[in-house]
Amino acid sequence: MNKTNDTVARIKSDYMKEYEAQLRQEKRRQKRIKRRIVASVLFVVLILGSLSFHHFKQRSLQAEIKEETNELQAEMVRLEKEEKNLQEEIALLHDEDYILELARTDYFLSKKGELIFITND
Repeated sequence: MNKTNDTVARIKSDYMKEYEAQLRQEKRRQKRIKRRIVASVLFVVLILGSLSFHHFKQRSLQAEIKEETNELQAEMVRLEKEEKNLQEEIALLHDEDYILELARTDYFLSKKGELIFITND
């Protein structure tokens, strides 16, 4: 039963030749369409892959920049506080009473007739 195709004879007419040529041409056309579809899908996948790669690279770069910005803003706040403290200290150093008090506490200088006692705390 496997050899039923061998027992059937093919008709050798012009119609059959044209029909077989048409079938071969249709097969070639289908093959070209499949190749074009595969090439198109491959092209789209490559484009989407490169766009995705670029997108995630940009997101990581943006995250790094945002983190650096936050760090710099924190440092700026710290430096502004330090500047404010230094400005206050400069203003105090222009005050003569503050300088005398500083000299008395840090350098153990005394006023006339004043005694200084040093204790070990």
